[in-house]
Amino acid sequence: MDTRNQLIRITDLLFAAAEKWPDKPAISFLGETQSWLRTKNRTVAAATLLKNIGVERGDRVAFLGLNSNVCFESYWSPALIGAIMVPINYRLADREMIECIQDCTPKVLIVDARFLKKAQKINEHCGSLTNIICCGGFDAPEGVLSYERAINDIIKSDTYAELCPSSNKETVIIFYTGGTTGKSKGVMLSHINFKYNTECSIPLYRMKQHWAFLIIGPLFHLAAGSRVFSSAALGGHAVILPKFDVVDLMESVEEYAINSATLVPTMYQMILEHPRFGEYDLSSLKMLASGAAPLSIALLSRIVSAFPETEFFQTYGMTEASPILTSLDSKYHVLEGPNSAKLGSVGRAVKHVDLIIADEDDNQLPANTVGQILARGENIMTGYWQLPQQTAEALKEGWYHTGDAGYLDEEGFLFLEGRVKDMIVSGGENIYPIEVENILEDHPAIHQCAVIGVPHETWGESVHAIVKLKDGAQVTERELIAFCKENIASYKCPVSVTFRESPMPLSPINKILKTELRKPFWEGRNSRLV
Repeated sequence: MDTRNQLIRITDLLFAAAEKWPDKPAISFLGETQSWLRTKNRTVAAATLLKNIGVERGDRVAFLGLNSNVCFESYWSPALIGAIMVPINYRLADREMIECIQDCTPKVLIVDARFLKKAQKINEHCGSLTNIICCGGFDAPEGVLSYERAINDIIKSDTYAELCPSSNKETVIIFYTGGTTGKSKGVMLSHINFKYNTECSIPLYRMKQHWAFLIIGPLFHLAAGSRVFSSAALGGHAVILPKFDVVDLMESVEEYAINSATLVPTMYQMILEHPRFGEYDLSSLKMLASGAAPLSIALLSRIVSAFPETEFFQTYGMTEASPILTSLDSKYHVLEGPNSAKLGSVGRAVKHVDLIIADEDDNQLPANTVGQILARGENIMTGYWQLPQQTAEALKEGWYHTGDAGYLDEEGFLFLEGRVKDMIVSGGENIYPIEVENILEDHPAIHQCAVIGVPHETWGESVHAIVKLKDGAQVTERELIAFCKENIASYKCPVSVTFRESPMPLSPINKILKTELRKPFWEGRNSRLV
């Protein structure tokens, strides 16, 4: 579709929902439900507040807090006056938060009341901030504005600012990447980016009007945030949980008859292993999706068996792609028959995405050949905030270089082989950790595992497995290595194993942080930490 002569504003979805379905539930949060009309009015009032305190076109408005109705509203309100929303990862250390704020230089910080002391500390180091707005209640300390009090006063007085929304390739939101491959970068996503992802995801997942969507992943990450836009497009009901909790999730699915949820593999594992799984009525679920990290065949099999009446989709993407690149349809999530051969893939490229596999010189590779995954389409970011060189490298020749390794089969199904930077080079052989991890996760004693490269004087690197056993399970290093050798080539098998008692280090989106696992092995050497 040629978008050059169109006016595209993702914010129009909010106004359309309020006009078509004014009384339909838009958001439920902490037991309170607000309609689409009220959500629109609150959001316009928030935009008015921002404009009244000096936020101008192109300014950044940061948000620091748990998932909430205010965070949902903040996905829209800055864009209504041409400003840019920047959700901040509340799990970062103070120093890392300050780095993000200093990088994007917001004029305003909207903060959840529970993070107010942290916000005040950030303010001491960030000269760009002119106002802090506290949400989560009517009270706010001196020098801090109350979000609820301010927007309620605006609504009561019916004095709204004139809106001047951004559009097309202007930035709506800057998402900071998780930092698993180095210092966080601000990913700039536009109205066009979000339009294409939203219009893709609705038919892709076979979503229906007025579905109830569970938003449980952190809204500082786009895997959860993209559902803000699709719920508006469908007049859906976004049931927002502050953060991930297995019991809260199951209770919410039952109470609100949730139709759809998108989770990451670690979440699925925790749900299936929870002692109260089975006590709740989860039959309303029409669609489940998984993203952010590859699913092992073993975990996929458990999910499909546990939710036999629910369509299950696996997606592959990243923030830079708004976020979907490929999807594996539910018809391939079967344990028997010809379609089951695709169960280990992440599906085909979605309709607005071109996807190829390339060698280190960006030459396209034939089917069944492992290389770097490159993608292009209207969903690809406009660039990294204030990083022109890194933007040029990432978008070289018009292709987004994902940094992920994989191959396409003859039918165009993508099979992941891990991060390019996670690749282990041992004795001249390239080894992709995900292949070894899939084998290890099939072992009945293993709860969780990660495979990394560790220094080896002769081979450069050797394959090392870090495993956490299931409660009460026992297995030796020798037995695990022998188990791997029964299933994959010997050169791919772990040479050594660490048995970990403590939980695996996880990123804010529950990916295992291999950077942290590598540190003790590579400290003082040529680093493999990024």
